[in-house]
Amino acid sequence: MEDLIFNLFIFVLASFVGFELITKVPPTLHTPLMSGANAISGITLIGAIIIAGGSGSVYAQWIGFAAIVFATINVVGGFMVTDRMLEMFKKKEDS
Repeated sequence: MEDLIFNLFIFVLASFVGFELITKVPPTLHTPLMSGANAISGITLIGAIIIAGGSGSVYAQWIGFAAIVFATINVVGGFMVTDRMLEMFKKKEDS
């Protein structure tokens, strides 16, 4: 029970700090930060796979599975947004 409370505390603290950091980012830095966030989400995805596959606890496996789903959505969505932003900087060809 103490581990659950401690992990919940870390999660809430990380969520609060992350929200505060994201709201302070100027719009001109969103594209470079999105690329960095995609790389971090890739690392999160690897960690989630390790936790989901290597844990003996059913709860850890379910949380690991949820982490896999959310990290995958974040990676794919982030790359789609980054690709769309970079498309805006390409020169249009004359038809």
